[in-house]
Amino acid sequence: MTSVRVRVWAPGGAALAVLVAMGAWVLWPPGIDSRLWGEVRPVIEARLVADSRGDGYGETVPALRARWFCRAEALDLRTDPDGVVRAGVNTLCVEYGVRAGALLECGGAAYPQVVRLAREADGHYRVVSRQEPPDGEGYSAWTRAHFSHFAESAAGDPLSATPLETAARAHFGLPPDAPVTDC
Repeated sequence: MTSVRVRVWAPGGAALAVLVAMGAWVLWPPGIDSRLWGEVRPVIEARLVADSRGDGYGETVPALRARWFCRAEALDLRTDPDGVVRAGVNTLCVEYGVRAGALLECGGAAYPQVVRLAREADGHYRVVSRQEPPDGEGYSAWTRAHFSHFAESAAGDPLSATPLETAARAHFGLPPDAPVTDC
């Protein structure tokens, strides 16, 4: 009797294991190509900084020497058949200034975006478009339409400002333990 059960249940169990594995493979988010991300990330972050300029309170107070610092984390990354790279990213941009040995946080923004980049003849990438979600009611619908299931759920995760604070302290020549206060 035992050998009959094994003969009947073993193939069924194996088939179930294959189905579960296939389901996980189909639903699991694709890996991010670290080489490609290493090439496009600096371009995306530089564009975020450039597009943030002029939007901050600190920039209106010259004594603060305010500057924007931005970071991006990949949620989705792929190269389309036309060679354009589509990067679904979570972003954080913070405007920092300095006063009396303290780092001042003057403003900031964080939201997911879709950035498209094209490779130039010299091999470098340039941003050809950026899309961001609308404020209010359309935010959720926009993220559902622009990100995979797993990327959509991560799109609302907050990014740490610590790397930006570290970069800002270095930029302004402040010690690593300089306090961060509001503008």
